[in-house]
Amino acid sequence: MKKLTSLLASTVLFATIASADIARVEMGGGIWDNKPSGALTYNDGLGAQGSYTSSEKSNSNAYAWLLVKHPIPVLPNLRLEYTTLKDEGVADGSFEDFTIGGIANGTIEMSQYDAVLYYNILDNTAWITLDLGLDVKFIDLDFTATGNLTVNGNSVGSYTVSETMPLPMGYVRARVEIPGTDIGLEADGKYVTYDGSTVSDYRVKADYTLGFIPVVQPAIEVGYRAQKFDLKYNEEQTKFELDFSGFYAGVMLRF
Repeated sequence: MKKLTSLLASTVLFATIASADIARVEMGGGIWDNKPSGALTYNDGLGAQGSYTSSEKSNSNAYAWLLVKHPIPVLPNLRLEYTTLKDEGVADGSFEDFTIGGIANGTIEMSQYDAVLYYNILDNTAWITLDLGLDVKFIDLDFTATGNLTVNGNSVGSYTVSETMPLPMGYVRARVEIPGTDIGLEADGKYVTYDGSTVSDYRVKADYTLGFIPVVQPAIEVGYRAQKFDLKYNEEQTKFELDFSGFYAGVMLRF
């Protein structure tokens, strides 16, 4: 009888562990249709002043992400993200490396790489998930001016300035699974403010899981994302104030 009881208890325990959400891999990607707005200014305090202003044209940019959850409580889980952004506008005046004669066309391109280390505070408890963690966002930024430019006394038609900026940000994510459906509602945010600079990145979305495949579960997601950059760098000679916001849609895979 004791052996039968132990066997039944072990069977129940094994089934519970096997069905628990202790390990998971998710990935997704799609298109973010966003509208940028804002400006970039340069002032070295010695008379050189330049500015760039967004033309506020909507762009469609790609994004991708990967989430890895593991069963080791002391180690943080991992979420990786990649986003591209682009803005076009007009520029004039003098910058650190070049001077514009008249008005030039300007382009700002950003590639963002996010590595999020987070812990599950609530893990699908009463259909609610809550994550807290740290995001390290790496930004590769290219500012290109095209027109009548002067660089080191030479006339050129185009010039590009590149910057790479690592930004540590706080991270929070909340998710609710609607009982009796395959619909999930989710919101997450990243934020940092330091020494006169502030960066925020917020998303809200809904997703629907297609449960017709037992091992790999495809899903679709739609949402709204808003990023705000208010940065000062080069000893505050350069100020970068640009916002990106709009709807996005993509596909997901859950393992």
